[in-house]
Amino acid sequence: KSSIDSSLASDDLEFCCAVLHDDTGCSCAIYRSLEKRLICLSFRGTCAPIDLVTDASIAQSAWVDGEDVEDPDTVKIHTGFRKSLDSISRRLKELMLAAVAPGEDLSDYDVLVTGHSLGGALATSFVMDVAEYGMDAGRGLPQLEPSEPWWSSIASTITGKKVQMGTPPPPPRPKSLKMYNFGSPRVGNDAFCRKFDSLVGNGIDEAYRIVNDQDAVARFPRTMNGLALGNIGYDHCGPTVLITEIENQISKRNGNDGASKFRKSEMLWIEGESNDAACPVRDGEALSDPLGSGSLLGDINDIVGTFQGNGDEEDKAFSFSKLGNMAEKVTGRLQKLNVEDVASIVGIDKRFTQREVKFLRSIFSGEGLMHHMEDRYYQGMGMCSGYAALPGQELRPLEELEAMDVAEIEEAINESGNNMSSYEEQYKVWTENAPQV
Repeated sequence: KSSIDSSLASDDLEFCCAVLHDDTGCSCAIYRSLEKRLICLSFRGTCAPIDLVTDASIAQSAWVDGEDVEDPDTVKIHTGFRKSLDSISRRLKELMLAAVAPGEDLSDYDVLVTGHSLGGALATSFVMDVAEYGMDAGRGLPQLEPSEPWWSSIASTITGKKVQMGTPPPPPRPKSLKMYNFGSPRVGNDAFCRKFDSLVGNGIDEAYRIVNDQDAVARFPRTMNGLALGNIGYDHCGPTVLITEIENQISKRNGNDGASKFRKSEMLWIEGESNDAACPVRDGEALSDPLGSGSLLGDINDIVGTFQGNGDEEDKAFSFSKLGNMAEKVTGRLQKLNVEDVASIVGIDKRFTQREVKFLRSIFSGEGLMHHMEDRYYQGMGMCSGYAALPGQELRPLEELEAMDVAEIEEAINESGNNMSSYEEQYKVWTENAPQV
């Protein structure tokens, strides 16, 4: 028992159990602290081959089973995510209701839900369900059909027989409900995101979607428009927290010894809190005014306008010198032509193009996938907390990195990569040690 606890929970949390579904591959661990009255859920990310099938689909289903999926106003969710979570959701809620101390109620407990990658999408969906409907253990995910009494399964387990009661009370709700996910893909359509965001502060106490730098998975699935698939839209739920990779904290300036140094700069950007800038992880508006400021045609139009003068007789006089100066400026602008300028001619927003080009480069370079790995999130979150956090190594204050040169930092990062267990090894330990429920 002690070896299981030490490998699957910290000193202040008790590992209760893990829920696993053989067919869908969905799995979640439950932890608790009776002293702090805290229950934590951690959804596992992509690990087994079946998870790849879940991730790959872009089709959508109605969030509430039975609603018309063809209705454009229907709240919709990624079909694979819904099927996966629905396979364990009811059992998971039953176990959470049973995880409280004798004589206590779920309303006495704070609930924290988290997950990485696919697990982040499942965490988002689970929290939205509980926030809107309470801990309804009489069904899996939301449905039009009436659910069974939420307490019936637990009562039957305790008494060993089916229990009949009068009108059931409403499903219980936790004292607080918070969700922090890491590298989560987009979960549902615009209506799904509006529903989720409306519950923040009204059932969800906190919700943050943490993205590590150029993580490509956090920018999928993409909105699709096509004859075969129809219009399939996806967006993000909750504010984005963007963390910076440790390599991007290395200063380009040379130190006294001539070597580049680690220089701690802004590591964390929180949507809606850090500044008013648009979230770089969201798609944003694709269309813009072709003559708008900053576009190619807009800049040329501004150049021409500066040479038109005020309309007096002197300005109206034809001037080869004026024409030459204007031509020189236009030529200079054209020499700076890039892919964003070409796109702006047909009305595609320049910032949108820049994000898309950066996104594609991260995929082809491999950085987009590397930034998605759990060890890179561990590094990033540790750095935001003031520590150099490298797998297999002791935590060290960031101030120590400022005394190291780049070669030493890169060597430490590479060594941590060699100490990082593979997903398959972690998954094997996790499933072998977990009590079967």
